[in-house]
This record gives sequence, structure tokens and C-alpha cells, in this order.
Amino acid sequence: GWRFDWVSSFGSDFNFDYHVSFAEDEVGAEGDYNYEKQEIGSDEMPGASVFYKDADGTVFHTYSAYARGLDILIGAYNLLDLTPKGRDEAELPWTMAWVRRHDEYEGTKTSQSCCSAEPRAGAAG
Repeated sequence: GWRFDWVSSFGSDFNFDYHVSFAEDEVGAEGDYNYEKQEIGSDEMPGASVFYKDADGTVFHTYSAYARGLDILIGAYNLLDLTPKGRDEAELPWTMAWVRRHDEYEGTKTSQSCCSAEPRAGAAG
């Protein structure tokens, strides 16, 4: 089987460099996301990137996908897309507005969170 290390962007500027995390003053303004200028709707937007490291240690950025390009990773969407009303997100302020991190639901205290990190300085949180 395949063996590879999973890497986190925690504590780095990686997500900002790849335009999936945004500072508080960028939210609501026009910015770069999904290969175009558009209004930034949140301090974090969906995105995934793939890299390859060759035998010499050179790292190559081989692929990135954003927004609807990541739908295949949300298993529930594959099933919802088969139903008559589909995802039924038309009345939401933005697609996937229903998604929350486990500690962002109403009535959840931050201290109850087991694994959320402190927000990056200058980032909304």
C-alpha cells in the first residue's frame, strides 16, 4: 500500500498563501479565491492542494481544487445529489452555510472544544 505523511497548515501562513484563509478585514471585500476575484464570504473557504516530492527533495505543487471542486469529498452530497430537491441550498445565504465546526454550534462553549486552535493574529475567529 501507499505510505505518506499527512501535514497540517496549523501555525503557518500556508492557507493564506493558497487563498483559503482570510484576515478579518478581507471578509466581505473582493479577494482572490478559486482562481478569480470574488467577494470573500468567510475567514476560511474550502480548498485542497496536492504536492509531490521527488527523489532530490524538490517539492512540486501538482493540484489544487476549491469550492465545488471538492464536492466529491463530502460523501453526503453524493447521496443528496440523487434526490429530487438535491442539496436544497437555494435559500441559504451561501452554499454550505449549514456547515459548522464542532465548536461553532449554538450553546457550545470554547472550553468544551477538544481540538480547535487559537485563531491566527489578524484573522477572524
